[in-house]
Amino acid sequence: MMMGSLLDHLVEITGHRDHDLLDVSVMTALLNMVGVKHARVLELFQSRGDLLIRPRIWISDGKVQTVDEENEHAGEPIVMFPGLVNCIAQRKNRMEEARDDGQHALWIPIWQNDKVSTCLEIVNDTPFSTQMLQVMEGILSVYRNYQSLLDYSERDSLTGLLNRKTFDEKFARMIHARSSDQPSTLSEGERRQQADIKSQWLAVIDIDHFKRVNDVFGHLYGDEVLILVANVLRASFRSQDRVFRFGGEEFVVLLRSATLADAQMVFERFRENVAQYAFPQVGQVTVSVGFASISQETPVVILGRADQALYYAKDHGRNQVCYYDALLDQGLLHADKKVESVEFFFDEPTGS
Repeated sequence: MMMGSLLDHLVEITGHRDHDLLDVSVMTALLNMVGVKHARVLELFQSRGDLLIRPRIWISDGKVQTVDEENEHAGEPIVMFPGLVNCIAQRKNRMEEARDDGQHALWIPIWQNDKVSTCLEIVNDTPFSTQMLQVMEGILSVYRNYQSLLDYSERDSLTGLLNRKTFDEKFARMIHARSSDQPSTLSEGERRQQADIKSQWLAVIDIDHFKRVNDVFGHLYGDEVLILVANVLRASFRSQDRVFRFGGEEFVVLLRSATLADAQMVFERFRENVAQYAFPQVGQVTVSVGFASISQETPVVILGRADQALYYAKDHGRNQVCYYDALLDQGLLHADKKVESVEFFFDEPTGS
């Protein structure tokens, strides 16, 4: 019976093409198969030179919990978790830690290309038995391998951010979530007036004068700037938001569940974080940001709106955040303007 249940969970884990659902599946398997009362999937990220961790999903009170705006976590320094630090420093696949409160924690980093961006923390009231470890190892081996496959197909190899080809699926999910929360009968003007209602937002971000960085300092320093900007992006947005590298020096952010004022503040904070960052050898780097609300329009239309706002920012001084609808209202942009400086490619549906 137990073997059948284990196989069922393994089938469930490998049946997903999404990190969030994969995390939910592994937490559910640990809850049902091992009786774990406390476990977390944690992500590791850099912020201002510090390595931080924050939860993506966890087990609490016998239930699987996920991040939303009510329980979002800014991150804690990894040094607060010496067991995890030691496990990574010794390059181990797992390490058990006896804590002062009598609990036992099992740290399981997920290694990918000699780096760790995800780890699991599993806590038990008593030491982990051999049987518990064997069952967990079976579950976690599949989880590690499958997460690596997903990362390989979904992530940009240089920055570790989501890549361009994963955008359509993530965008479609946000559209579906938005249509469930907000009536689609609102006019564009009515949607603009509801600035105090939480919505979804898309931003296009471009590193200012990036070609100059490559020309003056070389492509190695250019790559380092891309990696460091990606780190600032991770630190500036919540784990439920989605950050993509579209290629070159261009990034896209899908910001979930925020008012217009909050969205403007978040994008401004990111812009300021980049401007204040000391990039090795290069010095100061700035970014321009254009963003638009996510409506029932196609990805091409919404990307085009955000891109128009971005190019307005770049044409009018750079190092600023511009909102598409605000530019329209001020007569600085026109809704029928065509953006010819950028092209968006979307996969054609297969079949007839």
